Amino acid sequence: MRRILLLAAAATLPVIAAIQQPVAITGGRISGTPGRDASIQVFKGIPFAAPPVGSLRWREPQTVAPWTGVKTADKFGASCMQSIVTERKPWTYEFMAHNDVSEDCLSLNVWTGAASAGEKRPVFFYIYGGGLTEGSSAVPVYDGEGLAKKGLVVVTVNYRVGILGFFAHPELTKESPNHASGNYGLLDQVAALKWVQTNIAKFGGDPAQVTIAGQSAGASSVLALTASPLAKGLFARGIAQSGASVAGGLMASGTKLEQAEAAGATFAQSKGAASIADLRAMSFEKLMEPVAATGGGRGRGGGRGGGIIIDNWLLTQSIPDAYAAGKNADVPIITGWTKHDIGISPNPTTTAEAFKAQAKQRYGDSAEQFLQLYPAATDDQARASANDAAWDQNRVSMYLWARNRAKTAKSKTFTYFYDHVMPGPDAATYGAFHTSDVPYALNTLYMADRPFADADRKIADTDSSYWANFALHGDPNGKGLPAWAAIGEKPETMEIGDKPGSIPVAGSVGKLAFWEKFLSR
Repeated sequence: MRRILLLAAAATLPVIAAIQQPVAITGGRISGTPGRDASIQVFKGIPFAAPPVGSLRWREPQTVAPWTGVKTADKFGASCMQSIVTERKPWTYEFMAHNDVSEDCLSLNVWTGAASAGEKRPVFFYIYGGGLTEGSSAVPVYDGEGLAKKGLVVVTVNYRVGILGFFAHPELTKESPNHASGNYGLLDQVAALKWVQTNIAKFGGDPAQVTIAGQSAGASSVLALTASPLAKGLFARGIAQSGASVAGGLMASGTKLEQAEAAGATFAQSKGAASIADLRAMSFEKLMEPVAATGGGRGRGGGRGGGIIIDNWLLTQSIPDAYAAGKNADVPIITGWTKHDIGISPNPTTTAEAFKAQAKQRYGDSAEQFLQLYPAATDDQARASANDAAWDQNRVSMYLWARNRAKTAKSKTFTYFYDHVMPGPDAATYGAFHTSDVPYALNTLYMADRPFADADRKIADTDSSYWANFALHGDPNGKGLPAWAAIGEKPETMEIGDKPGSIPVAGSVGKLAFWEKFLSR
């Protein structure tokens, strides 16, 4: 009787529909595994290109080698070559890569709640940060289940970083059929997007509804892809967290191919390498050994890698120039910054004397006006002014970027200022630090060992709903969410986090005028 009752109870349980496995994709067949929530299927470590090893080191990604049988896609592929660090405050365990590293690293991961291949769910394609020198799709807070539960098919991707991802050399340019070298990490992203176009429908995704998203170096990658002719038509929207700005950063790199080649040649000479074959024969560890300062350092755009290059193929001009000329993808974009992003501390230590000296050095003839707007009569006042000025500059710079974009693009741009502080023992020290918005936007608080409260969970639900709505409609707004206006002539941005709503980009009309004039230079 007990067995009959159990069988009857089991028969009443809902049956969770799922993509039929194995799934046939480019290269062969794969099987996945259930997520934490049984309604989500996860496919990890899917190869999207041939291993870039041996003679394929520093080459454009090549077609994936086919396999026989059914590949079990139940664990992440190796992270691309880098130095693994367990923690680097404020980035604790959940923000770092922890798995093995290998040059054989070009894999991606898929999370889907689709019940059939024909559902056409919007696709969220996430690109990790890490300064283009580190990062991995296996970083815990990039887990895709949080957004998959909101109706998206989520893809995270590995791409080459550092010297293996961004290294140019005259010999590499000469051997390339495209007469280019250096942007291998970005080319990996393009290859992965092409894989999505070919295969994502098998997982219930819609290849016509792809949102590319990323934070920090991932944001720079998103903006580079919007400016690249190679990525045209591969996505429909973009999200750049920390973020777009007229003030510069990785996205503004204007390093030309010839400059990057020269730095690469100098680096090769410092290693005693007479040819690219010699460099390809060296281990990653040998390549990364410190060398004498010869101009081939780790600077952006050459030497030991680390920057986006105008290679005359993936990028034919700088990203800002492409936007100014209207040669960027005319797609809806979300971009923004955190309150205590890079260089902004919740506890600044400057003094009144140092603040005034820095103002004179930086603003020259405009220093007196700056100090009237951001006074420094005392140390405490100087510290408050330091942050006020930094916040105003970031927000105005972002606003000007969006306003400039509107001159050549018809699609909407939505900007934000994120101010919520993650709980934890270092909360007062680091505030709303660079990357702290990611687990809220991706709905992955469950991947972090922090004392989250109901307020955190509400913010994560709100922020991830904005992201999910944007992936579906090209607009973050939706039922039950505070209204988020697209950028217009009114100098405002959306505050998200503690008190969602529209706020001015600067503390006063005078401050706005100052930054508009300064940043225009």
